[in-house]
This record gives sequence, C-alpha cells and structure tokens, in this order.
Amino acid sequence: MKILVTLLRALANGLAPLTLIGAVAAYLHPPLFLGFKASFQWFFAATMFALGVVLEPRELAATVREPGRIGLGVLTQYSVMPLFGFAVAMLLPLPEAVALGFIIVAAAPGAMASNVIVYLAGGAVAYSIALTTVSTFLSPFLTPLLVKLLGGVFLPVAVWPLMRTILLTVVVPLGGGMLLRRMLGRGLAFARELAPAVAAVAIIVICSYAVAANQPRIAAMGTPVMIAVVLLNGLGYAAGWWLARLYGFDRRHRLALAIEIGMQNAGLGVVLALRHFAPETALPGALFAVWCILTAAGASGWLRRRAVPAPI
Repeated sequence: MKILVTLLRALANGLAPLTLIGAVAAYLHPPLFLGFKASFQWFFAATMFALGVVLEPRELAATVREPGRIGLGVLTQYSVMPLFGFAVAMLLPLPEAVALGFIIVAAAPGAMASNVIVYLAGGAVAYSIALTTVSTFLSPFLTPLLVKLLGGVFLPVAVWPLMRTILLTVVVPLGGGMLLRRMLGRGLAFARELAPAVAAVAIIVICSYAVAANQPRIAAMGTPVMIAVVLLNGLGYAAGWWLARLYGFDRRHRLALAIEIGMQNAGLGVVLALRHFAPETALPGALFAVWCILTAAGASGWLRRRAVPAPI
C-alpha cells in the first residue's frame, strides 16, 4: 500500500513535467492520443469528481466567513480574464476559431491545480480552494454567457449547449464526488491520495488529445498562438497580484488571487471547444493548460525558496 501511495503522489506532483511530456509526444506522434476522441469529455468529468471527493466541508465554510473577499476574487476571475482574453483575440492576427478559443479559456473558472500551486508557493490555501469552488459552481451560468457575449464577435455561440455540457461534466460529477466522500468512512484517507492522481491523468490525457487533434495547426500557426498564451497567462498573474494589493489583501492572499486568476481551468475550455466548435478552437486551451502549469509550478518553487510559507 505504501508503494502505491508513493506512486500516486509522484503522479500528482509530476503534473507539470508529465503534461509537457504528453503534449510533446502528442505533437510528435498524434495517433498515441487520437483514440481518446470519444472519451475526453469523461476524463474531465473525472477531474471534477476527484475534486468533489477531496473537497473539505470546512473549506466551503470559508465562503460564509469571508464573503466580501471571496466575492472580490470571483468578480476579478469573471471580469478581468475574459476582458484580457477578448483583447488578446482582437489584437493578434488569429483565425476566428482560434480567437474564440481564447475567449473560452478566459471565461473558464479557476483551475483545481491552482490550489496545489498556492500551497507550494506559501499562499492562502483555504482562500484559493474557496475561490475555485465558488467559480466552478457559477461556471454553468457565467462561462456560456461570457462566451456568447465576447466570443459572439468572432463566431455564433449557442448558450444552452455550453451550459448543458458544463452541468454534466462539472456540477454533476462534483456533486457525486462530494456525496461519495460522505460514504467512504475509513476509505477517505486513500481517496485523498487517489483523487489528485486521477485528476492529473485526466488533465494530461485531455491536453495531449487536444494537441494531437491540432498537430497540423500548431505546426502552421504555433508562434502567434503561443505568444497569445504567454501574454494572457502573464496578464492574469499580474492583474491578480496588483488588484489584490488594491483590495488591501495581505501577501498570502495576493499570491492566492494572482495564481487563481492566472491559472484558468483550460481543461474545461478544451472540452467545450472540442464538443461544440471546430477542433482548432481547442488549440488555445491545450497550449494554455501546459504553459500555465509550467509557469505556476516554476514560480511556486522560486517563491518557496525565498519565503517561509505561513501556516495554512
């Protein structure tokens, strides 16, 4: 059992390099991952189920204790990043379908991986988890509306199909995971080890499949898309940090908000793009997922070496 737990932890902790390895492998030999075409949506549902299993009820209680601070964070999440995504899509010479992909990524909620990164960086973990949870529960309503409002400039967008997909792949499995948590009893300790590993595998598969499906497009227009990815990710981190400072947050909460805003749930963006639009619409989400995990993991290591993390 100890060996299995060690392997599960290594898998979860190795999300950044494994995502990069998967993306490179998918680019060099797409058939490795093209077989996941029929199941990528359910892989993402698995990440939400895993989040539901490990979600602590006391973390949810934080939404009651700090409604103002969490409200500011969620408002920043669903205003700043969509506007940045729209600006990047408008200013750079991108095809319409790819531009729409940036809107979808920018309108997504925070990524569950951000909670791990906030912990490693010494930020306010409970606050990060609360932001991810609230923004995720709001995503079935806000994400489709923002994609319709901003993305409709590039291509027609239907709100209800997007909303239905988010409900089936986010809310239902998240609720199922929370329900299972209450039934696990002694098995909860092992579930806490298993869930992050399951989520890591799912994220790796989703991103790798999206890269494989877009391999010719990456070869043809990878540079401008990658520039846009780097720009959007950097703007998110910077805006999260400086706005948190404007809000009067302490350093730990500034770190948490910066990471939460900069790291979008690009996996959800990929699922929505592949399910409802042309394959190239998923390209920004696939590249963003790989890049934001790498930058956040690198930044957390740098911060951890320069500051003693405060208590969680």
